[in-house]
Amino acid sequence: MVKLMHTDGCHLCELAQALLDQAVNAGLISGYEHVDIALDDELVEKYGIRIPVVCDNNAELGWPFDYNGLQTFLVSHPN
Repeated sequence: MVKLMHTDGCHLCELAQALLDQAVNAGLISGYEHVDIALDDELVEKYGIRIPVVCDNNAELGWPFDYNGLQTFLVSHPN
């Protein structure tokens, strides 16, 4: 399952979410999970200054990325 590592109030996270929504609408993925890193100290340690990050099959795509970059990442790491 594709995951979006994010936190509330993060403008870049909102942009990444919009790109993932595009991928869902295009049928590239069936959906994705929102993971709020603020709820887990380990996730804050790992992703705190890197969010948004898209995770899929133990691979990570960190910001900045555009739709083409996201698409390439998702195709190369099918879930």
